[in-house]
Amino acid sequence: MIAGVGDLARLGPGMVKEFGTLGNIGTKTGQLDAKTYELIAVAVGIALRCDGRITVHTEAACWLGATRAEVAEVLGLAVSGNAGVPAFYVTPTLDAFAASAESELSSAGIGS
Repeated sequence: MIAGVGDLARLGPGMVKEFGTLGNIGTKTGQLDAKTYELIAVAVGIALRCDGRITVHTEAACWLGATRAEVAEVLGLAVSGNAGVPAFYVTPTLDAFAASAESELSSAGIGS
């Protein structure tokens, strides 16, 4: 995974530098310690399904002293955080189905 970033750096040297700059935006305030920041980044990686982010930030969290229990808690948070998201799509999906069913019935001359 990390070797691929090296290849990218050779192909587009500025791209990796700018990506690094973007990645540092959230660390400028100093409100979170480095380990907490990395654990949050792991949760974000899981939510985004980004293997690279998961790998890099899990390694960094470990290096900064994160325990297996802390990583497990972050995993639970990421999973539970994503579990509720589909619920917000239930109503629009049912509305779309109802509109489609109504249209089908109308086209068939039923219920008009």
